[in-house]
Amino acid sequence: MDDTSENRSIRNNTIAAVILAAGLGERFEGDTHKLLSPFRGKPVLQWVLEAASDAEFDEIYLVSGAIDFEKETSLNVFDYGVTIVENHSFEDGQATSLRSAIAVADHHKHEAIVVGLGDMPLVPSSAWSAVAQAETILGVATFSGNRRPPMKIHHELWPLIPISGDEGARSLLRLRPDLIHEVPCDGNPVDIDTRGDLARWS
Repeated sequence: MDDTSENRSIRNNTIAAVILAAGLGERFEGDTHKLLSPFRGKPVLQWVLEAASDAEFDEIYLVSGAIDFEKETSLNVFDYGVTIVENHSFEDGQATSLRSAIAVADHHKHEAIVVGLGDMPLVPSSAWSAVAQAETILGVATFSGNRRPPMKIHHELWPLIPISGDEGARSLLRLRPDLIHEVPCDGNPVDIDTRGDLARWS
């Protein structure tokens, strides 16, 4: 193996959290983006940021697209030590957001990522931590037996992620069912897609 190949293969023993928060949230009617809408006293996304931050990852990537988080005054994302990853192709599907985060994680030589969604405010830090600590290359949280994010993906599997479309991390559950390790977690994996969801769970 030449020096270039050897350097490329070296990994840090680190795990990054990835929060997918780039979408338009078109099912959520009104002037406010769903991730910025008040939920139990603070914006939906703030719950997710706090949970990922409390789980003490080596790094947290927040994938942006429809919202410019650097200019958003209602939520100071930098309070949580995040690195913003801009996805200029976010309208081509969630897979592009995951691919954007993977590109940065690969550059930083992380061993694995744990992927969660910015619209799931009731997934606690304990779920993020449990999935991160699972000794597996493909781990997925289960809530009352149902598989939901967050999901751990080892770097060996990153090339299998689609380059576009809305099937991102989920595609691995279909492609490599033999590798799946389920991680039972506490919490509620509800996602806030509509104003009805917001009202129902507030």
